[in-house]
Amino acid sequence: MTEFHQVQFLIVDPDYDGQRVDNYLLARLKGVPKSRIYRLLRKGEVRVNKGRVKPEYKLCAGDSVRVPPIRLAEAGDTVPVGPDLAAKLEAAILHEDDLVLAINKPAGVAVHGGSGVQVGLIEALRQMRPQCKFLELVHRLDRETSGVILVAKKRASLKALQAQFREKSEQMTLAGIKKTYWALVDGEWPADRTVVDEPLLRTELPTGDRVVRVSAQGKPSKTLFKRLALLRGASWVEATPVTGRTHQIRVHARIAGCPLLGDDKYGDDGVNAKHKVNGLRRLCLHAARLQVEYPGSGEVMVFEAPMPADMQQLVDALRCS
Repeated sequence: MTEFHQVQFLIVDPDYDGQRVDNYLLARLKGVPKSRIYRLLRKGEVRVNKGRVKPEYKLCAGDSVRVPPIRLAEAGDTVPVGPDLAAKLEAAILHEDDLVLAINKPAGVAVHGGSGVQVGLIEALRQMRPQCKFLELVHRLDRETSGVILVAKKRASLKALQAQFREKSEQMTLAGIKKTYWALVDGEWPADRTVVDEPLLRTELPTGDRVVRVSAQGKPSKTLFKRLALLRGASWVEATPVTGRTHQIRVHARIAGCPLLGDDKYGDDGVNAKHKVNGLRRLCLHAARLQVEYPGSGEVMVFEAPMPADMQQLVDALRCS
């Protein structure tokens, strides 16, 4: 690690026009915990064109980003991806071409390093694909959520795909991008409960952690649900978020009376403890299917990830006789 004693000014390259400032910093401040970066933004120590900005600020080509003195990792300090993780990720690739890479992210793998995580998904993929000059996450999944995630291999494809995700976040429509999740929830999900339409408000704690709750001051949020199977004391449901809010499925399932199994933030600790004997080890949420318009062509592409073994084992253990 090296100590930088002077303020740095980074000029945004045209390739990064439109990228969020938090993502821009995460890609450049290797070894700095995510929570530290958000704290620097919140306190105004990071500035763009001499002004304070929020994490979601979209950078423009030529912007001057002021970065305060901060402890950074040297290139030689990069933690190599282990052979076991590399083999697991290689086997999990669902599709790869010149523009995009789709991978079935295993549960427990963070999408990027920081906050105690030495090597995240994107750092591992960059080591596994040294010939690729550009590799960036299109979107994110929580560390304990498994399933389909997209990585862009060109700046143009990143911008085109992220535009679809931004539209998804703000519009109450299923047009274009469509995400389908499988979840295991506590209790009997009512067969006639097919939609939860409640506004959600996200609050960021001083630690950088995010908490979401239902609030009239929140953003419109809508999730479609379908019960796939009744289990012993639980249900297997399909969730299709119409909007794209943080922790949307988890919060909407909780207010429907059926929190996700293994959810240590919005779930029931007693229920989770009880199901550990059945093999519950993590948040039971899996991104099973992702539909997008392929960059440039507009062709609809669908990526699917099968039910992970740990969730399938729990389903089998809870099958009603």
